[in-house]
Amino acid sequence: MFVSTLLQSLPEALPESGTATTVELANNAAPAAAVHGDQGLNILQLVLHASLPVQLVMSLLLLASLASWVIILRKKRVLDRAEQEADRFEEAFWSGTELSKLYAAATERNRQVEGLEAIFEAGMREFNRLRQRRGVDARMPLEGAQRGMRAAGSRELDGLERNLEFLANVGSISPYVGLFGTVWGIMISFQGLASMKEATIATVAPGISEALVATAMGLFAAIPAVWAYNRFATRAERMAVRYETFGEEFSSILQRQTSGDE
Repeated sequence: MFVSTLLQSLPEALPESGTATTVELANNAAPAAAVHGDQGLNILQLVLHASLPVQLVMSLLLLASLASWVIILRKKRVLDRAEQEADRFEEAFWSGTELSKLYAAATERNRQVEGLEAIFEAGMREFNRLRQRRGVDARMPLEGAQRGMRAAGSRELDGLERNLEFLANVGSISPYVGLFGTVWGIMISFQGLASMKEATIATVAPGISEALVATAMGLFAAIPAVWAYNRFATRAERMAVRYETFGEEFSSILQRQTSGDE
């Protein structure tokens, strides 16, 4: 009696059609999930499906990034050459070679001097030119040489620092440009939701993902530019100190020569 009552209280078994429907839905959901999992993040598709203003922002950031890398590679080559040239000339200058021979080598035809050698050539040229004049004060050749070396040093330093301002601008502005593209893309996405009765994450996610690519590209352009600017600005400052130190040391040598002539 108890057993029959217990059997009657149990829930009825699912009908065969319900079981078949459940199995069919599970079988259909598995391949769909696998497809979405295999797709991953396709940056190119996100860029191509973004709105026109966001695409313009991305294009601008891409151009800024390419220009930054061109400047970075060129500036590295320029600074490396300046340091190597400074090492070479300092070795020759302090090796005991006569100043007249160094000056003759610096003024050879079809030879372009740069760096420390250009500073030396400018100072020596003004020193010799003023010393050949008659009736001038004995301090004039030394002062002229110092002015010539300062002018040459400024020109050389300007060449080392050229285009560093562009790297600084890219590093400071690119994140904000990318953020502008992101804000614009999100605005477009939410505006499109106004015409929909039901909004889900699947509806909003593609538009927001497209917008966030602009921020990522802004950081991609800014980070190398900031690093390169700090690195190259430090190296240029070191070269400026090196030029100034050499000018002072060379002025001391010329001053001793002037005192000896007197």
